[in-house]
Amino acid sequence: MKIYNTLTRKKEEFIPLKAGEVSMYVCGPTVYNFFHIGNARTFLVFDAVRRYFEYRGYKVNFVQNFTDIDDKMINKANDEKITVRELGDRFIKEYYQDADGLNIERATVNPRATEFMEEIVSFVKDLVDKGFAYEVNGDVYFSTKRFEEYGKLSGQNLEDLQAGARINVDERKNDPMDFAIWKAKKPNEPAWQSPWGEGRPGWHIECSCMAHKLLGETIDIHAGGSDLVFPHHENEIAQSEARTGKPFAKYWMHSAYLNVNNQKMGKSLNNFFTAREILANYSADVVRLFMFSAQYRTQLNYSVDLLDSAKASLERFTNAIA
Repeated sequence: MKIYNTLTRKKEEFIPLKAGEVSMYVCGPTVYNFFHIGNARTFLVFDAVRRYFEYRGYKVNFVQNFTDIDDKMINKANDEKITVRELGDRFIKEYYQDADGLNIERATVNPRATEFMEEIVSFVKDLVDKGFAYEVNGDVYFSTKRFEEYGKLSGQNLEDLQAGARINVDERKNDPMDFAIWKAKKPNEPAWQSPWGEGRPGWHIECSCMAHKLLGETIDIHAGGSDLVFPHHENEIAQSEARTGKPFAKYWMHSAYLNVNNQKMGKSLNNFFTAREILANYSADVVRLFMFSAQYRTQLNYSVDLLDSAKASLERFTNAIA
């Protein structure tokens, strides 16, 4: 089989690192709210990819993380006057209910970032020791200039990225494109001990660490939504390959947006529908048929009419084989 590799921008024959096995890491949800059907498209696409590998006889080690510490988690927990842990526990439970409702296979492992703090601190320390990262007043930044291939996934030039980043420059950084891999503790935030003082990890370092710990330094497939190509996956590559000197993933796969009125569906735009809302009116089979009505790298527009059309198509098919 062939896979479109975002890294090389072409279809490539899939050759696993280990015969008969596939290691997959898919970026999962930030567990501060219910996931919407735009998120669901990504989960369903890579559920289908996984199922196909299993159909072909591969043993698939499928890891999908839960981001359970970041600004959104902290703000929501503070608003509700509960701990970040309690918030994560609640919405991980809600995630499983909705994912099961969509007939998404359970991951081999669903790691939580907060359960890998020792490994994350060690990862950051290695980058500092190797000269790829530096500390400023308890914050630790990754130096993008030190990683010569920065921009290779998104196809962007570092100089162009630097020019675009000069609008809101953090003067503590050596370069506008440097990104935080450890953040010093702020008031009303959970924190963990580190050589740089109490703090918490940056978002990007969490996924690199969990992928390395659970799947190894090089994996077969890293996947997620197309909005993660830059900066999240670009930064994952930089910090992972800086640490190990090895390719982070052989194949990078990305699913396109689900749009509403030709705008990306998202919580920030308040134009989203939760998976639970949709499942109240349509079966998992209808939702899956709708999601796969367009090629996974092609943007798909959400509408009730299209869901109704998928429902009618499924009924015709069911009646035909009854």
